[in-house]
Amino acid sequence: MLTKNQIKLIHSLKQKKFRISHKMFVVEGVKVVGEFLNSKYELVKVFSCDEVYRKYDSNFIEVSFEELSKISNFAAASKVLAIFKIPSSIPVDWTGLVLALDSINDPGNLGTIIRLCDWFGINDLVCNETTVDCYNPKVVQSSVGSHTRVNITYLDLESVLSELKPCYGTFMDGNSVYDHKLSEKGVVVLGNEANGISKEIEALIDIHISIPRFGVNKKTESLNVANAAAIILSEFKRKSIEK
Repeated sequence: MLTKNQIKLIHSLKQKKFRISHKMFVVEGVKVVGEFLNSKYELVKVFSCDEVYRKYDSNFIEVSFEELSKISNFAAASKVLAIFKIPSSIPVDWTGLVLALDSINDPGNLGTIIRLCDWFGINDLVCNETTVDCYNPKVVQSSVGSHTRVNITYLDLESVLSELKPCYGTFMDGNSVYDHKLSEKGVVVLGNEANGISKEIEALIDIHISIPRFGVNKKTESLNVANAAAIILSEFKRKSIEK
């Protein structure tokens, strides 16, 4: 049975400031919780109406589905919710291809991009401090467990990009990603959903690339940033395979 303190803690972890102070975050759903349980993330507590989780002994709290509905971050509660510790930062491996995000605001976009990194074998995703928190419940949910296989780091992009080459940036007026010679290593920067890459970051980018529009009208203003990430990463990986 849930205690008042447990309910208070779970609800508080919806907010970034409490996730930071407690160094914990919430995961929901059988699939996503399973991914974290089978990873190096440290389990704090697992709450469920399913006795399959009883094997976690002192970390298991049996609750009713009604109780789960009260603490869930979503309209439709799952039969399991867990709290995990936020791990310590791991150094970024700059020797491979790294994806960088400049002020991504939407949790769904970030979650999808984390999953895309996992799919395309991008081990490191770096974000500036104004990008949405990767342990936001909606980010965790939309990444479907890919947090466990992608190293996500928040840092000052301006301070690191000046030292890294090649540095690719995605722009509407850049060279076509299909025509440009792409490296197997370096950094690829994606910008904010509404404003793109900031002027400060743009000044540090030496290669501008774009996804060309097709069709007759070519009037679509832009692509969703997660869709753009899928196309860009696919092309980088395709060209590395062909080499």
